[in-house]
Amino acid sequence: MSLKDYLSDRLGNILLHIICAAIAALFLKATGTQTGVLLILFPALFLIFLFVLLHDCYCQYKHFLELETIFQNLDQKYLFAECIRKPRGLYEQKIFDLSRRAARAMISAVSDAQAAQKEYREYVESWVHEIKTPITAAALICRRSTDSEIRRKLTRELAQIESHVERALFYARAESAEKDFMIRQCMLSELAAKAISQHRALLQQNDIRIETDGLDQIVFTDSKWTIFILGQLLQNAARYHGKHPAIILCASHLGKQIRLTVKDNGIGIPAHELPRVCDRGFTGSNGRIRGGSTGIGLYLCKKLAECLDLGLAVTSEEGEGTTVTLTFPAKEHLAIHSVSY
Repeated sequence: MSLKDYLSDRLGNILLHIICAAIAALFLKATGTQTGVLLILFPALFLIFLFVLLHDCYCQYKHFLELETIFQNLDQKYLFAECIRKPRGLYEQKIFDLSRRAARAMISAVSDAQAAQKEYREYVESWVHEIKTPITAAALICRRSTDSEIRRKLTRELAQIESHVERALFYARAESAEKDFMIRQCMLSELAAKAISQHRALLQQNDIRIETDGLDQIVFTDSKWTIFILGQLLQNAARYHGKHPAIILCASHLGKQIRLTVKDNGIGIPAHELPRVCDRGFTGSNGRIRGGSTGIGLYLCKKLAECLDLGLAVTSEEGEGTTVTLTFPAKEHLAIHSVSY
């Protein structure tokens, strides 16, 4: 709050004091008070009034500065009314009491929403673990089928179901991802191999050739989350493949960082859609044409990459293919404290 703001807020009060002083001067002059007395009295009163005004401005500024500091230091801003001292004036106390009651109502609503969110997340996680049992049983039954065509089709559909179930689990955990991962030293080749193995059926059914280069690198990341991210990229490449499909996974050094590129030769992404491909729920024109797109895969990849301090960039040329680049942080640059070896 500046002096200009303070004077602007008190302008009506200042004008009222000036008018009252002028009326008092006229009254005193009319009752025979000497002009010399008035010339001494009113400048003295003006100086006192100015001092009181400036002192009040300073106190207000100091008080607002204290409130701003308290607000900035709060992690949960809605607790602001609970952390400040009660004002002295009666009017301010009434406003403060109403604000505190409103804040408490909001805190109660936030607590209820957080509890409901936690309960829903726990239910989704429980459901995912329960649904895996019949999926596994169905896969075993499918393997015993004597009809190779039916077995192939069922295997593909079960793989899709398992992929959607896994995405639901990671989506439920994404809001509190920092509680679920552990940064460790990992071999990039092993992470890529596990991701490819998990989606081998989908890749084989689409006759996709996998090429790897330079993956014999050590990275610092959470293996489970990174494998999930790579799996989503492989699924996208398989879903939007072109003729003679191929996926190339190539790693290289970028200073002390490791950069992994996942490149395909699929149908690519239109240039005007690239800035939105990581937005939640965005499916794009290719997703609408081919169907089966949820707009969640790349959104989850971006969100989890941010939690893991991974850089994620998507480039594409329509009709030529798409390249996703993951940049793994150097060990000394990790902002996450849960590092294990």
